[in-house]
This record gives sequence, C-alpha cells and structure tokens, in this order.
Amino acid sequence: MTFTRFVILGWALAATANAQTSVLTYHNDNARTGQNIAETILTPANVNASQFGKLFSHNVDGDVYAQPLYVPKLAIAGHGIHDVVFIATEADSLYAFDADSASGANAEALWHVSLLDAAHGASPGATPVNGRSDLSCGAIAPQVGITATPVIDPTRKTLYVESFSKENHAFVHRLHALDWATGAERKGSPVLVTAQAGGTAPGSVRFDPMRELARAGVLLSHDRVYLSYGSSCDRPRYQGWVLAYDAATLAARGSLVTAREHGKAAVWMSGAAPAADGQGNIFLSTGDGWFDTTSATPVELGNSILKISPHSTELVLADYFTPYNQLLLSRHDSDVGSGGVLLLPDQPGSHTHVLVEAGKTGTVYVIDRDVMTAGNLHFCADCTSNRQIVQELPAAIAGGVWGMPVYWNNTVYFSGSEDPVRAFSLRQGRLQSAPASVSRDTCEYPGCGLSLSSNGTHDGILWALQLGDFDDKEPAVLRAYDASDLGRLLYASNQQPGRDAAGGSLKFIIPTVVDGKVYVGGARQMTVFGLIY
Repeated sequence: MTFTRFVILGWALAATANAQTSVLTYHNDNARTGQNIAETILTPANVNASQFGKLFSHNVDGDVYAQPLYVPKLAIAGHGIHDVVFIATEADSLYAFDADSASGANAEALWHVSLLDAAHGASPGATPVNGRSDLSCGAIAPQVGITATPVIDPTRKTLYVESFSKENHAFVHRLHALDWATGAERKGSPVLVTAQAGGTAPGSVRFDPMRELARAGVLLSHDRVYLSYGSSCDRPRYQGWVLAYDAATLAARGSLVTAREHGKAAVWMSGAAPAADGQGNIFLSTGDGWFDTTSATPVELGNSILKISPHSTELVLADYFTPYNQLLLSRHDSDVGSGGVLLLPDQPGSHTHVLVEAGKTGTVYVIDRDVMTAGNLHFCADCTSNRQIVQELPAAIAGGVWGMPVYWNNTVYFSGSEDPVRAFSLRQGRLQSAPASVSRDTCEYPGCGLSLSSNGTHDGILWALQLGDFDDKEPAVLRAYDASDLGRLLYASNQQPGRDAAGGSLKFIIPTVVDGKVYVGGARQMTVFGLIY
C-alpha cells in the first residue's frame, strides 16, 4: 500500500461528502494517528495566550470520558445547518451541540437523548451503574454509563455507541445505532450485548455484564462495528472480549475472548480504540493475565499485541506478539495493555507495514503487521530481549504509557507518566533511539492525552491535555507545543487561569482539534478553545 493510499484509507472516516474535515472516531482515523492534517486556522503563529483561549463551555449531566466527535454542516431538524460536536456522558446521555457558539439559540443542545428511556430500549427505572456501590470500583465514579468513545458512519449518518446501565437489579450493556441528526434509534437498534466462547464444552465462558467494562473506543471497519471489553478496577472474574456486529443490522458477526480459562487479559488501552488496516485486520493490546505457551492456538493471551482477522461469522486470531518477560510484567501490574496500537503509513526498507505500541514499562515495540514475529516466534521464553520483532526500545518512555502516541511527518510522539513529551523520528521503518525533541514540561500521572493539528506537513501543533488531581476534579491544563520542536511551548491554559480554565480532570481524556477549535471533555462539562481576537 502506498503512503498516499494509506492517507486516503486513514482519513476515510474523517471526511464527509463536501470534503470538510470531520472527526468521526477515536484519535481521528482507524490507524489511530491522532492527526488532523487539514487544519488551516490554528498555527504556531497565532496559538498563544494573547490570541488563543477559552471560548465557551457547556454543562452536561455526567462526566465526559469519551472523545468529542465532530461533523460539519449537519442539518438538524428545526435548527437548520450547524457544525456539530457530539458529547457522550457517564449518565448514558448523548448531546449534539453547535460547535461554534453557545449564545442565543445555541445556548442549549441541538438535541439531547437519554439511553435510559423506553425509546432507547431501557426498562422502566433504568439508571447508570454506580461505580462505587455496584462495582466496588472508584476509577469511574459515581456514574458508569458511556465510557467508550462512539464512532460515526457518515454514509449511514449513524452514530454507534455502547451503553452500560442497571435495570431491574441486573447489569445491561447495549449497542445503539442512532440517527446523527436526531439521536433516534435506527431500525433494529439497540441490541443487548451477549457472548459465549467455547460452546458447551468444559471451560466455556459467557460474557458477564457486571464484570465487563467497555473502556476502549468503538471501532467501525469494513461495515462492522467492534466493541471491546476489560474490567472495572481489575475485579475478577472477567475476560477480554472483542465483539463484532453488522453495521447495517447490528446482527452479531463473531467474538474473540482473550482469556477463556483463567480470565483477565483485558482490552482497555486507557480508552484507545482498536486499530484497523485497509484489509480489515484489527490490532489491539491486552492487559495482565495468564499466557498460554503450549497450545498451537493459545486461548490465554495476557500482555500481548494481537492481530485479529474478521471472517464471515467469527473473529480469528491471525497473529500475535508476547514479550519475553510477560510473566514478570503480569506479576508487577506492568501490562502492555495500558497503551493503544498505532499503525504507521507505509515505511521504506524491509518492513513496509509497521505498528508501534508501548505500555506501563515505557518499552516501545515496533512490529511488522504482516508477519509480527520472525519465524512466527510469537513468544521467546528463554530470551532476555524481544529480538523476534522489528525493534524494541526498552524503557524509552521513562514513566510508562497510559494512552495513545501520535504520528505526524515521520515522527511519533509519546507522553509518559511523570515524563516530558517526547518526539522520536522514523528512519527506514525504525524509531531513532534518542528523541528528536523533548518538552520542558512533564506530564503527571497518567500522562497527557495527545492530538495533533497541521496544514499538511506544515504548521504542526502537538496538543497535550495535562490532568490536575482527577480525584478532586481539578481543572485540566491544555498545552500546545510546536510539533517540530517540543521545547517550544506555544500556549498553556493555566497561563490565564481565570480566563481559560478547562473542566475538571478525568483520566485518559483526549482533545479534539478541528476547524480552528479544540474540544475538551471533563467532569460534567465540555470546554471549547479557539482564537479569541
């Protein structure tokens, strides 16, 4: 696949028929690059404290962990045509706001729907799950409703979203397909999320709706919608699940479980969505758990990076890589699965199709997507390094990674916990061992959420969302760096704290940068930044 073709495929979910920029999925495209290379308004010359800042905010009914999504020039019945930003909340609500102003008729949402009412499939008295009392988990609290970033199909004009609720003392996950102009359910929607692996044989497992959490974003690829599951606060017994649904009918199209016998091996990736290539192969990482070194096709896949291929009615493990020290990683809660998988555009050299991933140890893995390990040596039990992959940079990100790197202009950007933001140059499909540039600021735990805007290969800005104390919901800090030199800080929202304060901090949230504005979720709020002159 040529680089040009990669860009076209990568941005297929980020362009509408009128060719204006959209953000329709987590981290902008299915490669999860995090880049918007069609930004002509925001530049390193005008993103500064005197010209750029907070424009407005909207209060919503729950915390906003999901990344804001954006569609330009959308016709909304009774409201005309608007640039629209979509916000999903832990109260199981969806909002469509005018993306450009909050005054006059735009002071309220263009539409707002609750997925807890009968029109959206819920039983009477349905509520969001209470993280503390229902799940004994305060990681997402008090409400747990919509956590995974939804995905939008511009062809069907449909928004796919996963909801979690408590109904009649039972826990319920649903997949919804909503009309993007009204929030109404499409025909055949919603569907109850259920799954079983292993048939009726001993060791078979069923999807447990109480133990499973859809933390990773929703993926749309080749007319299928994919949901991924892990756990709440690592409470056993759970498995990692990947479930596929027909995008038109929501009929089940297969499942894969990552830890059928012993449990764990969550798919969570700090909120990152699985990546997908042009052939529909899916790439993701798994968390701590048992690893099966004896079966020809392993059924326990903890601390691994997986390639999953969709077949007509099933999902098949096509390839995988497991670090040589996976047992040590698991024992010390140092899982690979805290980081999302980034697919790079075609590279020169002997490895054309490459992915990049890093987890809690900060070790960066560079892997050939076509044949993930040399000689199909998926796991090297007696090794002291991972010599069967393209490249390994041990502890390159000092504090470890909880989230997604960003790709732009032959550079990969990482944010680690208690670590500066680092930019690594690519050469012949490999990362240079020393960073090309490093920020002067550090990102406190769990690291900054990253996005990038540019006008093609020019005017690159790396946006980093630094959390405050998320237990106390302190305001997040939005920073902007010159992407060509991270040592040059262009803007930080705490430079003007009275004017530019963002909403309260939440773990793993990602800013959305599009058409001259930056959209930031937070504690019961969505904040919009842009040019203020």
